[in-house]
Amino acid sequence: MSLSPFVPSSNSVVEYMLKLAELKADEIFFDMGSGDGRTVIMAAKIFGAHSVGIELREDLAKKARTTIHENGLENRVTIINDDMFNVNLTSADVVYLYLTTSANEKIKPKLEHDLKPGTRIISHDYEIMGWHPEKIEKFCENPQIGHPSHTIYLYIK
Repeated sequence: MSLSPFVPSSNSVVEYMLKLAELKADEIFFDMGSGDGRTVIMAAKIFGAHSVGIELREDLAKKARTTIHENGLENRVTIINDDMFNVNLTSADVVYLYLTTSANEKIKPKLEHDLKPGTRIISHDYEIMGWHPEKIEKFCENPQIGHPSHTIYLYIK
């Protein structure tokens, strides 16, 4: 079941979010709807994490796998071409969401069930209703013109 359209995050906002999550080397990072793989690739390449991207669309999963291969990251990044509701998240240290508020509402019970205490959840632009974020940060890609602007929510289970 597709919960959200593919809207890629810019590299600058991805890097900002991963820093906000305090992603560390060898942690397990999950991207729920990983699209073309840019977030899982950056998490592995720059932060040294082991990354798992979950992508429903076969074309996007294939594109991500190609980019991962081109970057020599097959030992650090895995793409799962499946519905995010079918994937076990119990090993996650950090989970990234760029879904809508209603999609976050649908995935929330799975996150509550699967994630261990202390797991950090980063949500790009959309809050998780009923949860209280540890931080809410604004990020502006182009401060000179004031946009595009993003709201980043950091939750800790």
